[in-house]
Amino acid sequence: MQQSILGAFYKNFLGNSPEWYKLTIIVLLLINPIIFAINPYFAGWLLVIEFIFTLAMALKCYPLQPGGLLAIEAVAIGMTTPGQVEHEIAANLDVILLLVFMVAGIYFMKDLLLYLFTKLLIRIKSKTVMSLAFVSASAFLSAFLDALTVIAVIISVTLGFYSIYHKVASGKDYHVDHDYGDDELVTHPNRDDLEQFRAFLRNLLMHAAVGTALGGVCTMVGEPQNLVIAKTAGWEFAEFAIRMSPITIPIVICGIITTFVLEKTKVFSYGVTMPAAVKQILSDYEQYQDEKRTRRDYVNLGVQGIIAIWLMVALGLHLATVGLIGLTIIIFATSASGITDEHQIGKAFEEALPFTALLCVFFAIVAVIIDLKLFAPVINWVLSFEGKTQLVLFFAANGVLSMVSDNVFVGTVYINEVATALREGRITRDQFDLLAVAINTGTNLPSVATPNGQAAFLFLLTSSLAPLLRLSYGRMVYMAFPYTIVLTIVGLFFTYNGLTDGTQYLYDNHYIEHSTEIPSKGGNSGH
Repeated sequence: MQQSILGAFYKNFLGNSPEWYKLTIIVLLLINPIIFAINPYFAGWLLVIEFIFTLAMALKCYPLQPGGLLAIEAVAIGMTTPGQVEHEIAANLDVILLLVFMVAGIYFMKDLLLYLFTKLLIRIKSKTVMSLAFVSASAFLSAFLDALTVIAVIISVTLGFYSIYHKVASGKDYHVDHDYGDDELVTHPNRDDLEQFRAFLRNLLMHAAVGTALGGVCTMVGEPQNLVIAKTAGWEFAEFAIRMSPITIPIVICGIITTFVLEKTKVFSYGVTMPAAVKQILSDYEQYQDEKRTRRDYVNLGVQGIIAIWLMVALGLHLATVGLIGLTIIIFATSASGITDEHQIGKAFEEALPFTALLCVFFAIVAVIIDLKLFAPVINWVLSFEGKTQLVLFFAANGVLSMVSDNVFVGTVYINEVATALREGRITRDQFDLLAVAINTGTNLPSVATPNGQAAFLFLLTSSLAPLLRLSYGRMVYMAFPYTIVLTIVGLFFTYNGLTDGTQYLYDNHYIEHSTEIPSKGGNSGH
């Protein structure tokens, strides 16, 4: 009887995940306490690697369950405390509110987004031009808005395209309910086109995701850690952008050139065109929607357009945190369109809440990194160097650590350590300013290498769209690889050769005022 109960539990454990994966998680849960008792530091790094492993297996099993079990065990055996986990979650409340409210707000604007992007997809004939448009638009928007908001828009639009084709390819009308995850419903003549369409959409998604990194590095509002760095250094919006420009301007140019080259050479799975049959279906859908659209529908599109303008103005002027602005989007959009049923509203939150829970688990891993001081040896080693070598090593160290951890956490830890070094007289204010630039670019650029490096990439990986398009962790790493190489090499080159001279030029020409004020002690590891 006991054996049958254990067998039933094992069968239920992690559901339909592969047997070897279930066994691996069980073994890790058994050995972690033993290793922690022997060597806490090594056990901490092992936990980080294990969590990354659960992310890499996201298409086999959503990382919340296995990653959550590892995090709970870490707290239970003393790697960190519930209080430290709660502190990390509280410090990152802004990004949690962003996920809960902004992603739901984008859901209620999907009619407008699908309308605009369908026109764009049908009108633009060249795949290369389309790819350049996606990466450039994502970069521009991320420089003034938020990368997660931008990627949420792209996911919503891409899911709309995919669902339209999958439904029609299955022989169903536009208005019929449909299971988009069941390829058996797709008629055989359409299956090759479906695979090609998936590859086409993966191209656009990865270009857009990299675009959020290209734009996010440029301004103090582009990424959450930029705000922390700017606050610690005492920089305003314009000063931040100007100080970063010796690196960020070449980075954006080289990033866009990389997009062009990838599309023309068709390497790393890029250069896939939209099948003619798919384009015809989307064109027919556009015509169908235009014919059936009523006056109320046009009014609704107009209202959503006004709300979109409000969104850009509110985010651009930073009238409130991104999450609270997202809440206003939900209220405005549902009020104007007459959506007052609780269950209708609830559907908008289905996409983001699992990822929000996963992010809270991630903050537990960050709490372990803090309590066990996993990054301390690297930080102390880098601070032992001087001059341009120190700048390059800061860029590289931030880049490597951001690939395996949250770039916001890495950037915050490093800028606080550098501020401490300045207060203790180990570095000059000039060197601090340059190091702040190296830290910002280091956390933003090489982190595109893995989905766990940037929240926008992780959100894409764990979205409902990723399994539909077969966008796995490994595929994301593979497709991001050329961008990673280009952004890292260009970033390192201009950090060593252009940063000091470029910044000094700005000083000499009075574009920025040379501040000598020592940063105040403080800061947190929050988004």
